[in-house]
Amino acid sequence: MSRKNLFLFLFVLGTIFPANAQANFSHEIGVIAGPVNFRSDFGQRNNSKNNFTNTGFGVGLVHYMNFSYTADCNCYRPETYFNDHFKIRTELNFNKTNLKHEGQWVQGDKTFAKQLRAMKGETTVFGFGMQLEYYPFSIREFSYNVGSLAPYVSLGAQYNFFKPKVWSDYGNGDLNDPAVVSTKYVGALSNDSGSTFSIVSSVGTRYKLSTMSDLLLDLRWQYYFSDWVDGMNPDRRIYKENKANDWVVWLNVGYIYYLN
Repeated sequence: MSRKNLFLFLFVLGTIFPANAQANFSHEIGVIAGPVNFRSDFGQRNNSKNNFTNTGFGVGLVHYMNFSYTADCNCYRPETYFNDHFKIRTELNFNKTNLKHEGQWVQGDKTFAKQLRAMKGETTVFGFGMQLEYYPFSIREFSYNVGSLAPYVSLGAQYNFFKPKVWSDYGNGDLNDPAVVSTKYVGALSNDSGSTFSIVSSVGTRYKLSTMSDLLLDLRWQYYFSDWVDGMNPDRRIYKENKANDWVVWLNVGYIYYLN
């Protein structure tokens, strides 16, 4: 599916469902927040210190379409498997992460190590999109059992706007100077804003706090369709270690309130 068609698909979903809200489902809204581990071209792959250091923070607003309950009559809908096991989640979110190189290659007094230690970055990402959430246990039973859990998995897509910033404290700070950054990064750094689609998948659970509210715990994996989100994109044909686009792991906690 092309980017244009995927965007059109998300737009159509976002307009069709709300247009039929009063007839087909009830609404839930909430807030989420938590640490974002940004996996990018900064630092050594699979290095624990690098993964811990390049962690930022994100927040989001969420809306759910609950098909098991009908808003206009304050009653449960006729039970079907879809109504009792699926929700559609729309989301608007923001995350920001400071980035630096960590790992074995930044150790020592070699020029390459000094250049890496002096490189810094940050990236800010705004995203919006939809996910389809699947609950293996009954949504209806969960809704009237305070203190119960409702685990779920989800899959969806987002459209993201990103703003990276990369700089160096080494020498004159010129990112196009091989004396400041190694040849690997010359021409592979950018502070330009951009946009891209991403795939989003989550596993999580809800806790029924009251009849009208839930607590949420959500672990998300998000893969961007661009390698410029962090402002860095070395030629992967030459540097095989840079073989993947940027991606994040995001642990969220949240509060969900039922409007109807």
